[in-house]
Amino acid sequence: MGDPPSDSNAKRPRLIVSLGDPAGIGGEVVLKALARWSSEAEPPLLVGCRRWLEESYQHLKGCSEAPLADPAELDVLDCPLEQPVRPGAPSALSGDASFRWLTEAALLVQGGSGKALVTAPIAKQHWHAAGHDYPGQTERLAELAGAQEASMLFTARSPQSGWRLNTLLATTHIPLQQVPQALNRERVLAKLDVLLNFCRRFRPDPTLAVAGLNPHAGEAGRLGQEEATWLEATLQDWAARNPDVRLLGPLPPDTCWISAGLAWRQGGDAPDGFLALYHDQGLIPVKLLAFDQAVNTSLGLPFLRTSPDHGTGFDIAGRGLARSESMVAALEAAQELG
Repeated sequence: MGDPPSDSNAKRPRLIVSLGDPAGIGGEVVLKALARWSSEAEPPLLVGCRRWLEESYQHLKGCSEAPLADPAELDVLDCPLEQPVRPGAPSALSGDASFRWLTEAALLVQGGSGKALVTAPIAKQHWHAAGHDYPGQTERLAELAGAQEASMLFTARSPQSGWRLNTLLATTHIPLQQVPQALNRERVLAKLDVLLNFCRRFRPDPTLAVAGLNPHAGEAGRLGQEEATWLEATLQDWAARNPDVRLLGPLPPDTCWISAGLAWRQGGDAPDGFLALYHDQGLIPVKLLAFDQAVNTSLGLPFLRTSPDHGTGFDIAGRGLARSESMVAALEAAQELG
């Protein structure tokens, strides 16, 4: 591992970026995003292997049409790779590197060296192959921060209408068959509080919508009992505690985000925040509407963390094809909200 940043740098509130799995597109989208860096703030501190990043830059110059930031002009906390990693060839080695880089970056933010953390994508299966048994980066960050649980919220601003889509997940990286057991009154109440606090950054009296668990939100118990037995009463209790908030739901999941689709394209009236009860229920509409603009935001940590809303892209790694819009959005959101 390289030397830590100097004391003068460590005292500045800037962004810290972990570079993700070195076999993927993390380095590429970061270099492309930083080539578009227009903020008056100091450019981020990158955490990863400097030699790998410089070699990636030299290779990508020959195949990328988009501009690239030169690593020689960037501040990199050098955490060297033990062996070379080829683009598109992930392994336990690349998984371990991304785990180490994330850990070091998080510790820097916790220590006051940065205002927020931005994370490039990792591959969970290669973390597991390296012996790091976490469902994802969010859970590792919660452990490092001593937080009981971090919440996963996806936010995106429409380039067409300027409307902002905010979707919080009540449950995250668990099998679908475990979702009904993981959901309960306390969890939904807590997640609504988190969603409300985030949405109040943009509007003091937001409207929130909650998706049902079952088709047609249970259809009065005919298609599932969860809504009738506890979810409807939970939402009523939360609404009574927050009379200045308009709360909708539980709504049929297949129509819950229709107003968001309209607002994304042309503006108009739509909820300020959506609570999805499980991972794909929330991520399908988010990625359909805002794949290049959506930002994964971790809430409930002592620092803000954002991440692009895409994976490692092993199939296109090293080919210069990766789009950087979501990484740009992640950097901008971290700068704005951190």
